[in-house]
Amino acid sequence: MKTLLLRMNLILIMMIGFSVLVQAQRKKQKQEDRDTQAWRYEIEAVNTGVQGTYLIKVWSYSSSPNAAIEQSKKNAVHGIMFKGFNGSQGVPGQKALCPDPNSEIANEDFFRPFFSDGGKYMKFVNITNDGAVAAQDIIRIGKEYKIGLIVSVNVAALRKDLEDAGIIKSLSNGF
Repeated sequence: MKTLLLRMNLILIMMIGFSVLVQAQRKKQKQEDRDTQAWRYEIEAVNTGVQGTYLIKVWSYSSSPNAAIEQSKKNAVHGIMFKGFNGSQGVPGQKALCPDPNSEIANEDFFRPFFSDGGKYMKFVNITNDGAVAAQDIIRIGKEYKIGLIVSVNVAALRKDLEDAGIIKSLSNGF
């Protein structure tokens, strides 16, 4: 009888612990989703990449350093599509692929799954330093972190995908 009661208590404690863990994970995911939806990031030119790619540094903001690292991939692709970036130190800047600021809202059916976790955006981005962040690229600002990561974006493939989806016009269109 004591053994059965002890086992039941142990199972109950494990279930409560698992429930707390799941709730913490959901809270963390909600914060990461809010960080992504706000699209809070900065982009700067780093170097000339292989033909058809941009090598950029993305500064992402998040309450969790690990979340900021993951968000950097989304932010890099989003920035190339909607913001562009200024040049620096002999590296030319680039204009946004989607010059119409309303195209993200107008094509929400395309962009929502595109930027979902593990979405299609992953095809076009690579973190060049395997997610290792230099000490000077981790800045604590109040309760959140600003994390800088160097990312390579395959702009040629991204442009082709956006053209095929009818989001942007082909470069050869209108000549």
